Amino acid sequence: MSVRLDKFLSQSGERTRSEAVRAIRSGQVCVNGQPVRDPGQKISENDAVTLAGQAVADDALQYYLLYKPAGVLTAARDSHAQTVMDLLPQALRRRKVLPVGRLDKDTTGLLLLTNDGALAHALLDPKRHVWKRYLATVEGRLDQEDVAAFAGGVALKDFTAKPAVLRILSANGQESRAEVEVREGKFHQVRRMFGARGHEVTALHRACFGPLSLPQHLKPGEHIRLTQEQVDLLRQAVQNA
Repeated sequence: MSVRLDKFLSQSGERTRSEAVRAIRSGQVCVNGQPVRDPGQKISENDAVTLAGQAVADDALQYYLLYKPAGVLTAARDSHAQTVMDLLPQALRRRKVLPVGRLDKDTTGLLLLTNDGALAHALLDPKRHVWKRYLATVEGRLDQEDVAAFAGGVALKDFTAKPAVLRILSANGQESRAEVEVREGKFHQVRRMFGARGHEVTALHRACFGPLSLPQHLKPGEHIRLTQEQVDLLRQAVQNA
């Protein structure tokens, strides 16, 4: 099966079709070691394609990390509000790359997206014990009683949250900052856990998902494609659980 060179370069979602065309016409693209300047040239799965000297692969399974900004819905689509999918190339939508779990509209931070349904399901399975770490700012003073309550599992109206780790970073009479590690991801769970202890969350940020941390260079709304090493770490996380 053959495909146009510009389509091949764009369908992974790493670059737009127009960016692919510009790269080809500027002489940055080689097929089987030979420069090609025709975006319409057909290539097959046996052809080796490089861009600026780097091999280009079009893997069926795609894995991405997004720095979710506040005010954006974690949803595939919404007719009234911006979603995380609006921050990604259209090519990823066609590949059915979707969020792994959800972050609340006002929660920021690390969001994984993939079309690898088996891995996504495993990462969200509480029995796998894949921890997620959050930074939270809450009203009021957190204390060791809150730490013990989180460790014992906070009772909520419809379920009891599994034991979580709460580390107090700072606390005064008006406001506290803390790290929270949970292995579940139910609706508004972290906010509800603090709420059950009498502390309203004013800011929530996910810093880590399993073995992956939010890259320091990434800005809100930006995304990166995961390396094979990072994907392997995620697979190891669910296998070792």
